[in-house]
Amino acid sequence: MNTIKQVFENNRKNKKGCLIGYITAGYPTPEITPKIADALIHGGIDILEIGIPFSDPIADGPTIQTASLQALNAGTTPKKVLEIIKEIKTNHDIPLVVMTYYNPIFHFGLDKFLLTAKIHGANGFIIPDLPIEEADDFKQIANTHNLDTIFLAAPSTSKQRLTKIVDATSGFLYLVSHFGVTGTKSTIENSTLQLIQQVKSFTINKIPLAVGFGISKPEHVQEILNSGADAAIVGSAFINIIQKNVSLINMLNELEATAKILKTATMLESY
Repeated sequence: MNTIKQVFENNRKNKKGCLIGYITAGYPTPEITPKIADALIHGGIDILEIGIPFSDPIADGPTIQTASLQALNAGTTPKKVLEIIKEIKTNHDIPLVVMTYYNPIFHFGLDKFLLTAKIHGANGFIIPDLPIEEADDFKQIANTHNLDTIFLAAPSTSKQRLTKIVDATSGFLYLVSHFGVTGTKSTIENSTLQLIQQVKSFTINKIPLAVGFGISKPEHVQEILNSGADAAIVGSAFINIIQKNVSLINMLNELEATAKILKTATMLESY
């Protein structure tokens, strides 16, 4: 089984950056989600981030908020998401990272949820509303099940706090590239590239650095990697493709084609 660490090491040896794709589980329906995963994986993403739909996704912009609401309306529950993960893992040897807020895990039962997630094929968790100061119980149980706990850093994170986050995170560090919420942007700002360079000095030789929020084009991926990131995270751009396509076949084809283009941008000759 490929772990998150192994994927980063393999790409580094092959002189490539990693492409991490995000999808909202259950959107547009639970039955279609594994097909969407298939398309992105066939397109070349290295790690798949799977969001558990939540009624109050504070870190997400309108695109993913809409996807979460529709997924909830389609009957998507945390238990159903774990079943989706199991189906994806049955067909693909790729790390699966669960993005969720803490409330669904708490109501499910922390130990029960993490154990079930591990059995179904999850490799790690991103929990935006779980600060490192309150994460000891989660990290302890996650470590028991060999699950990575991936923490986030933001432009406002102090150097002192960033050091603590780098020490606490496993798998990779998720760097939020700009203030605000998720969503596509037309350009990557110079301030984002400078931020990546600054944070890289804290993560180098310690933990891979992945950058998300606003990345949607090949040139974005190239700029992100050129500035020192080990991975680019793309979410809203994929969700937008799902939203605009009425035809399932067209949607899947476009998702795969887009992933291929973005993955090509991670290759050494592209930057």
